[in-house]
Amino acid sequence: MKVQLERINDAIQFRAKNESGYEFSIASAEELEGVSPMEMVAMSLGGCSSVDILSILDKQRQTVERYDVDVEAERATDEVPSVFKSMHVTYHVEGDVDPEKMRRAIELSLDKYCSVSHMLEETADISYAFTVNGTEYDGHTR
Repeated sequence: MKVQLERINDAIQFRAKNESGYEFSIASAEELEGVSPMEMVAMSLGGCSSVDILSILDKQRQTVERYDVDVEAERATDEVPSVFKSMHVTYHVEGDVDPEKMRRAIELSLDKYCSVSHMLEETADISYAFTVNGTEYDGHTR
């Protein structure tokens, strides 16, 4: 894997590009256009686990019509570096999906397959919840 960052102005703002040529902006301040590095980490947890979950659900012959993820993260306020201390992921799925198969897919991802969750668990408590067709289900904390 190779990524490239190019500073695009006098502020701390970058154009990031992956090997496929996909580009996006990274910025250090809210007034600049882009995603902060820590927001990218939170997005990575949602994205990494979702790749696994959707693959597992597909293998279980579950029909997913819509899928969304919300990630809430809390950082340490009295430490440098200011790492994530807790992260809560809520997965929303609609379709012909058995809630227990959804729970199992999430747990397999977070506990076994998702590289991002394994890196983050060194500093953060990761919890989850999910909805299937609007019905809410509680998960657990790792």
